[in-house]
Amino acid sequence: QVQLVESGGGLVQAGGSLRLSCVASRSISSFNFMAWYRQAPGKQRELVAIMTSGGNTNYADSVKGRFTISRDSAKNTAYLQMNNLKSEDTAVYYCNARLIETQPINFWGQGTQVTVSS
Repeated sequence: QVQLVESGGGLVQAGGSLRLSCVASRSISSFNFMAWYRQAPGKQRELVAIMTSGGNTNYADSVKGRFTISRDSAKNTAYLQMNNLKSEDTAVYYCNARLIETQPINFWGQGTQVTVSS
């Protein structure tokens, strides 16, 4: 069983920055995808950023140019650098690791709260 542990959330003023970390219990290079999702109150969980095992990245339109997903394979850690935060970024952020075998297998962290005050 894979464990993902997020950290780095908190309260920040609009325009500020936070960096989220996600530490995996095994090598993140073994996953086909590493991603960050978020879920705001009353809304569905949405994809924020995703990185393939080859290092390609993609972002939700709402965060392009402000958020950056990265990884440190030596530390089994994925990151989400969030700059110029807005109140609408307030949500619980979840780390996701995905294996593509006969069917997708998803692993999730417990989530970390990000609150942006305006």
